Amino acid sequence: MLSKVKLLTLTAASLTAVSLVAGTFVLEIGRPSANPEAQAKHAVLVVRSAACAHPEKTNITGNAEGVVNGKRRTIPLTLVPLSGAGSFAVTRQWPTEGKWVLTLVAANSDYEWHPSAIVSVTGSSADFAQVKRANQAPTVEEIEAALNATALAAKVQ
Repeated sequence: MLSKVKLLTLTAASLTAVSLVAGTFVLEIGRPSANPEAQAKHAVLVVRSAACAHPEKTNITGNAEGVVNGKRRTIPLTLVPLSGAGSFAVTRQWPTEGKWVLTLVAANSDYEWHPSAIVSVTGSSADFAQVKRANQAPTVEEIEAALNATALAAKVQ
């Protein structure tokens, strides 16, 4: 009887450990130059989610967050599906004037975290070297800091 209890305890612990290790859920940001389909759609960047458990449950949302003539603006982004599973093109949907960052967040009910990214953009070009990643949706403070950094970088150039 004692060995059955030990076996059940060991099995339960093993299953818990496997579920913790096998829980990959990430948000990838890529260059459209690596994807001919994204290039054809005039993408600024490509976003893709990868989830070990039920990837079909994943939803990606995005916003263009900017400052135009001293006023804050938020524009919800429409992501353009690409042929790769969970892959989307982000096309330019924000005005030419102002300073802009894109916020992208993935959500999947099988995971407690929400991988996200903040990407600075200038016109139709993304700054891939400065992508900020986190495991939760960006806070207002993080978005403001990214906008301030984008404005500062524009003044330096």
